[in-house]
Amino acid sequence: MATLYRKRLIPSECVELKDDIIVYQDSDRIVTIWNTLKPKKEFSHGISYYVMNEGIKVSKFYRDDNSLTYIYVDIINTEYNQKEDSYVFTDLLADVIVDEDGKYRVVDLDELADAINKGIISKEYVSESLQKLNNLLLSIYNGTFKEYVKFIERFELSVFHTDLATNRT
Repeated sequence: MATLYRKRLIPSECVELKDDIIVYQDSDRIVTIWNTLKPKKEFSHGISYYVMNEGIKVSKFYRDDNSLTYIYVDIINTEYNQKEDSYVFTDLLADVIVDEDGKYRVVDLDELADAINKGIISKEYVSESLQKLNNLLLSIYNGTFKEYVKFIERFELSVFHTDLATNRT
């Protein structure tokens, strides 16, 4: 299985996701289950679906009692290193939160603006982030976003509630 890294621009860091468990992988998609490093009141674990050709990571965040908090969608850039069989997923700052009732909100555009003003993010990354955000919003508007959620649910039902709960530390 591949090694996964999460790269952030704010704060600047690149962290190996060594505790994430890959439950599915093909050339365009990866699904992982994970526990938060520091559990929070609103969520403690989840499942993530990296849709590399779309430049998004769709994550379902869960509370300790396995109730859904929300779906969080990161706009990402993916770099694959074939020699090391590793992926670096760079967070391009713009995100979308989708609630259970289907309401959504775009978040962290202030972080994107700050990154531009401070010279932390390249013009290319800004353009990529906005284009991918636009495509994501179009998929929400036209109803195709539901297909991402259905794909995650295939793995949730078979793996999530058994393996993750028993692996919790």
